[in-house]
Amino acid sequence: MFFYKIKLSLVFCIYRKGRISADTDADKLPANMEAETSSKEAESSIDLLVIVLDTNPSQHIVRQNPQNLTQILEAVIAFGNAHLMQKAQNKLAVLSCSHHATNFLYPLPRRQVELRQVDGQYEAFSLVEKTVKQQLGSILMNAPRLNGPSESLLAGSMSMALCYISRLQRNVTSGVKMHSRILVLTGSNECASQYMTFMNVFFTAQKLGIVIDTCALDKTLSLLQQGCDITSGQFLKVTQLEGLLQYLLWVFLPAPQMRHKLVLPPPPKVDYRASCFCHRELIDIGYVCSVCLSVFCKYSPICTTCHTIFKTPGPLPIKGKKKKKTDKQ
Repeated sequence: MFFYKIKLSLVFCIYRKGRISADTDADKLPANMEAETSSKEAESSIDLLVIVLDTNPSQHIVRQNPQNLTQILEAVIAFGNAHLMQKAQNKLAVLSCSHHATNFLYPLPRRQVELRQVDGQYEAFSLVEKTVKQQLGSILMNAPRLNGPSESLLAGSMSMALCYISRLQRNVTSGVKMHSRILVLTGSNECASQYMTFMNVFFTAQKLGIVIDTCALDKTLSLLQQGCDITSGQFLKVTQLEGLLQYLLWVFLPAPQMRHKLVLPPPPKVDYRASCFCHRELIDIGYVCSVCLSVFCKYSPICTTCHTIFKTPGPLPIKGKKKKKTDKQ
């Protein structure tokens, strides 16, 4: 499968009638008008950021030091408040992704957290902090015990984030633009068993114009790299967890429309290998079903996905050697 990225550049055509003297300030009018127009559009638009936070206790960074989860949570809260601080119209949502469920940490659909006035802190920022901490604490207390390592439901959490964004976009008033993006923070290993769900999420986000960013805290995840490349997002692997907040503010705080003006880390080389449907492993060469396009690492006479029966491949025909012509013949 080939992916074609087409960058659409916006061309501004300025029509000028007659000659304008160089001594006047008329030459500055088109630039000022464009700046005012762009600033008004930026003020009226809504930037929605949905953060998917992996809270699976089987992550290596969490098993190594449980305090790392607290450090990550503090950085996420500060980053979310920084996003809200940029513009009054900005919106924020935080989802918790674990091995058994996906939950909203902020905002809460039904009940609100009891908020008391805190001196020196904006009420909206205090609401985000208290709501996220209380919800995550309740989720971790009621989570089932793990008998062994388990995968995080990242693909399902991203699907829920897409549904949330789609619902908000339908309720936006006419004339107001909403720019939405998803930021995934995870320290889990490669989730090859969720390959099909990941691909559905990536291409749905591309169709809806939603950017997917990924901040990998431990491993280099090839599937999420593909999603960032397909949706024109940013992928970053954090080298030092102590500087997580600095990485978030540097790379992921600017809107995708402004990133081309900044000096950001170069994008990594994307690994576009597919995951086989039989062993859920990434492969370079495999067998593809001609009916449902399922990928298998080994040949099977029956497709386990659509149950199509294939003919057993016979031996390759061997061509006979041609006899050399002699002078007598």
